[in-house]
Amino acid sequence: MTGWTPARALWFAGGLAALLLALVGVALPLLPTTPFVILAAACFAQSSPRLHDWLLGHRVFGPAIRDWRDHRAIPRKGKIAAVIAMAAAFGLSVALRLAPWVLVAQGTALAVMAGWIVTRPSGPRT
Repeated sequence: MTGWTPARALWFAGGLAALLLALVGVALPLLPTTPFVILAAACFAQSSPRLHDWLLGHRVFGPAIRDWRDHRAIPRKGKIAAVIAMAAAFGLSVALRLAPWVLVAQGTALAVMAGWIVTRPSGPRT
Protein backbone atom coordinates (compact mmCIF):
# COMPACT_ATOMS: atom_id res chain seq x y z
CA MET A 1 0.00 0.00 0.00
CA THR A 2 1.29 3.42 -0.83
CA GLY A 3 0.26 6.76 0.59
CA TRP A 4 -1.99 7.54 3.50
CA THR A 5 -5.65 8.20 2.90
CA PRO A 6 -8.11 9.26 5.61
CA ALA A 7 -9.62 5.76 5.56
CA ARG A 8 -6.22 4.11 5.93
CA ALA A 9 -5.37 6.46 8.82
CA LEU A 10 -8.62 5.50 10.56
CA TRP A 11 -7.90 1.79 10.11
CA PHE A 12 -4.41 2.37 11.52
CA ALA A 13 -5.74 4.33 14.51
CA GLY A 14 -8.31 1.58 15.13
CA GLY A 15 -5.55 -1.02 15.03
CA LEU A 16 -3.43 0.92 17.51
CA ALA A 17 -6.40 1.42 19.85
CA ALA A 18 -7.29 -2.30 19.69
CA LEU A 19 -3.68 -3.27 20.31
CA LEU A 20 -3.52 -0.90 23.29
CA LEU A 21 -6.68 -2.47 24.74
CA ALA A 22 -5.18 -5.93 24.18
CA LEU A 23 -2.04 -4.92 26.07
CA VAL A 24 -4.16 -3.57 28.94
CA GLY A 25 -6.03 -6.88 28.86
CA VAL A 26 -2.79 -8.73 29.53
CA ALA A 27 -2.61 -7.01 32.93
CA LEU A 28 -6.34 -6.81 33.75
CA PRO A 29 -7.94 -10.22 34.12
CA LEU A 30 -11.46 -9.03 33.25
CA LEU A 31 -10.48 -7.42 29.93
CA PRO A 32 -10.06 -9.96 27.14
CA THR A 33 -6.87 -9.81 25.10
CA THR A 34 -7.43 -12.09 22.11
CA PRO A 35 -10.48 -10.34 20.57
CA PHE A 36 -8.62 -7.03 20.61
CA VAL A 37 -5.52 -8.61 19.01
CA ILE A 38 -7.71 -10.12 16.29
CA LEU A 39 -9.38 -6.74 15.76
CA ALA A 40 -5.97 -5.05 15.60
CA ALA A 41 -4.81 -7.56 12.97
CA ALA A 42 -7.94 -6.89 10.90
CA CYS A 43 -7.37 -3.13 11.11
CA PHE A 44 -3.68 -3.44 10.26
CA ALA A 45 -4.54 -5.66 7.27
CA GLN A 46 -6.27 -2.57 5.86
CA SER A 47 -3.60 -0.05 6.87
CA SER A 48 -0.18 -1.45 7.72
CA PRO A 49 1.02 -4.70 6.16
CA ARG A 50 4.18 -4.50 8.28
CA LEU A 51 2.25 -4.45 11.60
CA HIS A 52 -0.21 -7.04 10.30
CA ASP A 53 2.65 -9.40 9.43
CA TRP A 54 4.29 -8.71 12.80
CA LEU A 55 1.11 -9.72 14.65
CA LEU A 56 0.67 -12.85 12.51
CA GLY A 57 4.24 -13.87 13.25
CA HIS A 58 4.08 -13.08 16.96
CA ARG A 59 4.80 -16.19 19.04
CA VAL A 60 1.96 -15.50 21.51
CA PHE A 61 -0.69 -13.71 19.46
CA GLY A 62 -0.02 -15.16 16.02
CA PRO A 63 -1.57 -18.61 16.53
CA ALA A 64 -4.88 -17.19 17.82
CA ILE A 65 -5.10 -14.76 14.92
CA ARG A 66 -4.34 -17.47 12.36
CA ASP A 67 -6.84 -19.90 13.97
CA TRP A 68 -9.55 -17.26 13.75
CA ARG A 69 -8.61 -16.14 10.24
CA ASP A 70 -8.26 -19.63 8.77
CA HIS A 71 -10.86 -21.64 10.71
CA ARG A 72 -13.03 -19.16 12.66
CA ALA A 73 -11.84 -21.15 15.68
CA ILE A 74 -11.23 -20.23 19.31
CA PRO A 75 -8.87 -22.56 21.20
CA ARG A 76 -10.40 -24.48 24.11
CA LYS A 77 -8.15 -22.67 26.62
CA GLY A 78 -9.32 -19.35 25.23
CA LYS A 79 -12.96 -20.35 25.54
CA ILE A 80 -12.46 -21.40 29.16
CA ALA A 81 -10.61 -18.19 30.01
CA ALA A 82 -13.29 -16.05 28.36
CA VAL A 83 -16.16 -17.74 30.18
CA ILE A 84 -14.33 -17.54 33.52
CA ALA A 85 -13.62 -13.83 32.96
CA MET A 86 -17.29 -13.22 32.11
CA ALA A 87 -18.45 -15.08 35.20
CA ALA A 88 -15.97 -13.12 37.34
CA ALA A 89 -17.18 -9.81 35.90
CA PHE A 90 -20.78 -10.77 36.62
CA GLY A 91 -19.84 -11.95 40.11
CA LEU A 92 -18.18 -8.61 40.78
CA SER A 93 -21.32 -6.81 39.62
CA VAL A 94 -23.41 -8.92 42.00
CA ALA A 95 -20.95 -8.27 44.86
CA LEU A 96 -21.15 -4.54 44.16
CA ARG A 97 -24.94 -4.83 44.44
CA LEU A 98 -25.64 -3.17 41.13
CA ALA A 99 -29.24 -2.42 40.24
CA PRO A 100 -31.29 -5.46 39.22
CA TRP A 101 -31.92 -4.07 35.74
CA VAL A 102 -28.16 -3.68 35.25
CA LEU A 103 -27.57 -7.27 36.35
CA VAL A 104 -30.27 -8.55 33.99
CA ALA A 105 -28.84 -6.57 31.05
CA GLN A 106 -25.27 -7.60 31.83
CA GLY A 107 -26.21 -11.22 32.48
CA THR A 108 -28.13 -11.42 29.21
CA ALA A 109 -25.28 -9.90 27.19
CA LEU A 110 -22.69 -12.14 28.85
CA ALA A 111 -24.81 -15.26 28.38
CA VAL A 112 -25.29 -14.50 24.68
CA MET A 113 -21.58 -13.87 24.19
CA ALA A 114 -20.56 -16.95 26.19
CA GLY A 115 -22.95 -19.04 24.12
CA TRP A 116 -21.47 -17.68 20.91
CA ILE A 117 -17.91 -18.29 22.11
CA VAL A 118 -18.42 -21.88 23.24
CA THR A 119 -20.19 -22.82 20.00
CA ARG A 120 -17.22 -21.77 17.80
CA PRO A 121 -14.91 -24.53 16.63
CA SER A 122 -11.95 -25.18 18.92
CA GLY A 123 -9.40 -25.41 16.15
CA PRO A 124 -8.56 -27.00 12.85
CA ARG A 125 -9.67 -30.58 12.43
CA THR A 126 -6.68 -32.85 12.16
